[in-house]
Amino acid sequence: MIERQPLRGIRVLDLTRVLAGPFCTMNLADMGAEVIKIEQPGRGDDSRRFAPMMPSGDSAYFYSANRGKRSVTLDLHLAEAAAIFLELVSKSDIVVENFSPGTMDRFGIGYGRLKAANPKIILCSISGFGQTGPMAGAPAYDIVAQALGGTMSITGDPGGAPMRCGVSVGDLAAALYGDIAILAALRTRDRDGIGCHLDIAMLDCQAALLEDALARYAVYGKVPGRIGTRHPSITPFQQFRASDDYFVLGAGNEAIWSRLCDAIGLPELKNDARFSTNADRTANHPAIERILADHFATRPRAHWLEALHAAEVPCAPIASVEDVAHNPHLASRNMILRAEHSSFPDLIVPGSPLKTAGSTASPSTSAPHLGADTDAVLEELLQYDPEKLSELRRRKII
Repeated sequence: MIERQPLRGIRVLDLTRVLAGPFCTMNLADMGAEVIKIEQPGRGDDSRRFAPMMPSGDSAYFYSANRGKRSVTLDLHLAEAAAIFLELVSKSDIVVENFSPGTMDRFGIGYGRLKAANPKIILCSISGFGQTGPMAGAPAYDIVAQALGGTMSITGDPGGAPMRCGVSVGDLAAALYGDIAILAALRTRDRDGIGCHLDIAMLDCQAALLEDALARYAVYGKVPGRIGTRHPSITPFQQFRASDDYFVLGAGNEAIWSRLCDAIGLPELKNDARFSTNADRTANHPAIERILADHFATRPRAHWLEALHAAEVPCAPIASVEDVAHNPHLASRNMILRAEHSSFPDLIVPGSPLKTAGSTASPSTSAPHLGADTDAVLEELLQYDPEKLSELRRRKII
């Protein structure tokens, strides 16, 4: 967590649900922004009902993307609720939404209305395919973005089925690009005094993450495919199985390759013409893989990791989620935190990787109950009195 909280004093109205939008706004909260999550009365974010559920009935999934926020209920299907939202916009800096394109306009709170209420407002729209283009209105989930964006086609074993990444990289990439765009828009607003409408598409973000796959296709004219855990241009750079378990190593330059050969007791490989350079090793990767795989299978993983660590060869065991939860290095950096939950003290949530060097600060780990802050926010920002709040609640506007 960035100790000085660069976004302190910035107010965000969060209209998002499930993962891409909530993860984006959670990072803004970690940087000090006041994030007010606007939810449907009586229903809230769909992810409030996603497993795993705690004994209290609260969703741990929801906690993982909504810490540090306030919750206000507003039924935006109603014109009076939309008017209240626009009042809040006049006192805010950022709106983040991940509805299907056109939904904000149907609610009467499209960018034009937001800008009229507050010319400096920044609207960040996160969607599957963007606000423009022939697919703009199509529905999308993380797996759709991973599939159409090429990620799944290059993930998996050679000759095997395409595989979805084990984390929701389609959602998370869009969230993080949304954060980058918002920070840039705040800088522009500080300089020029105007807001803007940001258009973040999950598919765009997947294409942006293809790193060298597009370059290899352009240069070689061959469609990249699934190659397991190995790297297409660096060898060896993959997982191996010791006699008892898996581990990974990477030899990204000739000096590391030389140390690797000595460390594992195969110095003769350094003089093998097939493996003289990284380009040679990559061209002959089936041969080097067989040699190393057979050799590593003769000893336990701990033996190889000790030897490789001593030789300063990048390597690691393949950690389980349980291993990560108990990793002392991550604990020392406040990355494994006990969540603030009144009835389930064993809930673990990730900390924030956004840190100031030397800081020991931790982010808020509590997530709001549905509508918990409705009265407080409307009283603080709009000076609504208890009588008006009671009337709005009676009419199911809040």
